[in-house]
Amino acid sequence: MTEQAERYDRIAAGYAQWWAPVIAPAALTVLDAIEPVIAAGATDLLDVGTGTGTLAIAMLRRWPQVRVTAIDASSGMVDTAGVEADRILSAQQRSRLDLRVAFADDLDLADRSFDLAVSSFVLQLVPNRFRALREAHRVLRNGGRFVWVSWLAHDGRWAPDDDFDDALEEVGEERREWFDRPGDLANPGAAVSQMRRAGFADVVATEGLLDHPFDVDGYVGFMSEFDEEDLIQNLSGDVRERFDAALRRRLGRRQPSDLALRLPTVLVSGVRR
Repeated sequence: MTEQAERYDRIAAGYAQWWAPVIAPAALTVLDAIEPVIAAGATDLLDVGTGTGTLAIAMLRRWPQVRVTAIDASSGMVDTAGVEADRILSAQQRSRLDLRVAFADDLDLADRSFDLAVSSFVLQLVPNRFRALREAHRVLRNGGRFVWVSWLAHDGRWAPDDDFDDALEEVGEERREWFDRPGDLANPGAAVSQMRRAGFADVVATEGLLDHPFDVDGYVGFMSEFDEEDLIQNLSGDVRERFDAALRRRLGRRQPSDLALRLPTVLVSGVRR
């Protein structure tokens, strides 16, 4: 198990509560993109990095003829997806879902066993995106399509994150180290090039934008129970209370528009030849 998979095991509940709803609208753009493929007869579907099951569950509810195999490197996420599927899906829909623990770059699935593969906000996380793309290519049948959505690199900082770091400094804690995420795609052309290199044809990449309005409570919950859960859990009780108060005071001075999270996305589609 990778360190990343272990982290997602720990924060699976926080992901389900605070992050999955944020990215769901952008993730679900995949469904409209694959509608023609389903209409043309695709029935065996693969969801790479299912997380809490957003795409897998939506596909099963939308198309009664499809079967979905959904994989994730985190057993905690797979368990959470199973709970969500049991809660939302009918017995007939649930019977068409196969949840497995597996890695995007080592699927442990048979060659040419799927008509269609999808993925949402996963390929920026994998250690080797080329290997993950090649694995998707390997398990698709000839003519099968891979459709995925991910982040585009951007220069902007999110104003509440400055408040978060300033509140840390106020209570005597070190600011977080900022670093570039090398997994984010530089531009849509980079996605096209990588897909073609992995063997896909007819590749198209379209830019989009995730725009999610946070309020103060939502941002604090998002950071403390998901994004910076490790850091905040390690604060002593008194320090954590003072940090929470300092952060809320700063966030309360912001305009609602300052609290909105806006991130560029890219939707990519290609065919196995």
